[in-house]
Amino acid sequence: MGLVQIELFATLDLVGQAPGGPDEDPAGFPFGGWQAPLLDDATFAQILAAYEGTDALLLGRRTYDIFAGYWPHQTEGEIAELFNRIPKYVASRGTPELPWAGSALLGPDLAGAVREVRDRHENVKVVGSLDLVQTLLREKLFDRLDLWVHPIVLGVGKKVFDGGAVPTNLTLLQPPAAAPVGTVYLRYGLAEGTPGTGDMSAPDRGLGHDDAR
Repeated sequence: MGLVQIELFATLDLVGQAPGGPDEDPAGFPFGGWQAPLLDDATFAQILAAYEGTDALLLGRRTYDIFAGYWPHQTEGEIAELFNRIPKYVASRGTPELPWAGSALLGPDLAGAVREVRDRHENVKVVGSLDLVQTLLREKLFDRLDLWVHPIVLGVGKKVFDGGAVPTNLTLLQPPAAAPVGTVYLRYGLAEGTPGTGDMSAPDRGLGHDDAR
C-alpha cells in the first residue's frame, strides 16, 4: 500500500485559497496569487524535494481544470515533466471531460476510489484541491500532510481546515524548516488515536503521572 500525501500552501491564518494566481479561485477572494511574492529559492527547493518519487496525482475538479489548462503546455522543468508523465486521478460529482493525457475520473464512492489509488501507487500527491482535502481529512484518507505556512494574514478565504477536520493525532516527521522570507515548512504524518485532554491546574496536568513538566 502506498502513501497519500497532501501538499498545501497556507497563510498564517490558514487560508489556502488561490495561492498561485488571481484566476485560480476568484469568487469573493481579492488575494489570488498571494504566494508569488513569498516564493524564494529555499521554499522552491523544499517543494521540489517533496515531489521526489511521486507517481500519481489526486486532484479535485477545480484544481484539475487549472492544471490541465497550464501544465500540458509546459515542456521544461522538473514539475512539468513529472505532472505530464504520471497518472492524474480526478474527484468530481459530475462527468467532466478530462483532456490532459493520463487523466481518469474517480467513481462515486470517493473513499473506496482513493483506497484503490493508494493500493495502485507508491506515492500519491494531493495538490491544492481544498474541497477534496476536507473529505480526505474527515475520512482520514491521508498518510502525510506537507504544509508551508507563509508569514501573512489575509482574514478572508477558504481555510485549509474548513469543515472537514475531525479530531486527529499527527506526528511531526522532521524538524520544521524556515525559509529566509519567513515561510515555515512542516511535514506531519497521520498517527493513531484522537487528541487527549488534561487539566493545567493539576500537579501532573491531569495526565495521571508525577513527572509532568
